[in-house]
Amino acid sequence: MSGSEPASFFRRSSQLFAGVLVGLLLGGVYYLLSAEPRGKPVELLPPLPLRVHVAGAVERPDVYSLPPGAILQDAIGAAGGLRPDADLGRLNLAQALEDGQRIEIPLRVESDPTSGSQLPSPEGQLNLNSATARELEQLPGIGPVLAQKIIEFREQHGPFQRFEDLLQVEGIGPAKLDGLRDLLIVP
Repeated sequence: MSGSEPASFFRRSSQLFAGVLVGLLLGGVYYLLSAEPRGKPVELLPPLPLRVHVAGAVERPDVYSLPPGAILQDAIGAAGGLRPDADLGRLNLAQALEDGQRIEIPLRVESDPTSGSQLPSPEGQLNLNSATARELEQLPGIGPVLAQKIIEFREQHGPFQRFEDLLQVEGIGPAKLDGLRDLLIVP
């Protein structure tokens, strides 16, 4: 064996070894990519229920859990149905609900012919600056005492300039104000 034969042998052995190694690596990669998944299949969790706050002119205002895909009619049913003074004409019973949504069912507000107070809005909203105590009492969360405080505030400070001015009336906070937003107007 001459001196070049071991070098040639070593070079051919190295090339053969490198070829086998590349082949094994490619085979391993192919195996990993084409192998069936192992272990338990992934289980999909059922969708979470919708939680909605139903308030206003319903029999049992509260927070209710409803199935995914529920509509306004489902929320009203969960809350015991509409009260007789509910304004159904302002509702879309097919409205889709979202988790965390607050639903305010409006009251049907009629003018009092004995007081002369008229409702200027075709949607049945009360004018905050001309509504009587009796009309204000028809609103959700407004009883005789709070209605009188609103009237007294209006008499002492003049007409309300904006809806948020109601926060200055003792007994009306942000939550109550939000519940009244669609029922009152400030011209």
